[in-house]
Amino acid sequence: MAEQQNGCAPSDCAGCAHADSCSSKPQDLSAPANPFSRVKKVIAVVSGKGGVGKSMVTASLARMMREQGFTVGILDADITGPSIPKMYGLHESAKGSDEGMFPCEAKDGTRIMSVNLLLENESDPVIWRGPVIAGVVTQFWSDVMWGELDYLFVDMPPGTGDVPLTVFQSLPVDGVVIVTSPQDLVQMIVKKAYNMARQMNIPVLGIVENYSYLACPDCGKKISVFGESHIDEIAAELDIPVLGKMPIDPKLSEAVENENFAEVSNEYLQAAVNKM
Repeated sequence: MAEQQNGCAPSDCAGCAHADSCSSKPQDLSAPANPFSRVKKVIAVVSGKGGVGKSMVTASLARMMREQGFTVGILDADITGPSIPKMYGLHESAKGSDEGMFPCEAKDGTRIMSVNLLLENESDPVIWRGPVIAGVVTQFWSDVMWGELDYLFVDMPPGTGDVPLTVFQSLPVDGVVIVTSPQDLVQMIVKKAYNMARQMNIPVLGIVENYSYLACPDCGKKISVFGESHIDEIAAELDIPVLGKMPIDPKLSEAVENENFAEVSNEYLQAAVNKM
């Protein structure tokens, strides 16, 4: 029988002298929230790969919840590729006090914390190793004074690496929304994100497909620019709902480019909002 690192066989853990350090005992890695934070729900927005519009979906969900009168925050956990502040036109520096950091506030009242709000120059690259990046994300939970929030949306980096693992272990995530696009490898990529969430015992609320189609401005015909969608088949296989199919919409792209996402309403994600 294999022994654990402290020399104990698994069957001996209950009564041995090393019971407290035995690796069979689940380790609680959750980080305490800031004393000045009262967050009711934490929703993580994830993707198995980059370039699928995950930040667009995160900001859209936050906007729609604001439109319904909820207090909302966005924790930008995509440390090396932060885009949330620019989408909302935030270029200021976050302020702090002895009790912690204050999130910056967008025009619509959404509270936002991102590494770009802490850099001297927002175009400076973040050249940090994984453990440092993961530590910063944890600080965005424990050191930021979010105040009273109905929803905190976490814009995750793509993939299943250090930061997603840190968020799932350290934050009280209530559910995950998976963002994908209609491409050949989508089934495998979605399953990776889905399986990671399930292994961390976090409910998967459903899937959002971005770049689903382009509506012809003349006749309205839906053109599958990135190939035919398989999202319904994948959702059925995984037994999770499709929360929305977002087309390539010039109005949304224009809002991002003009930094006024605080004025956007994304009707394509109504089913996702209903799921919250």
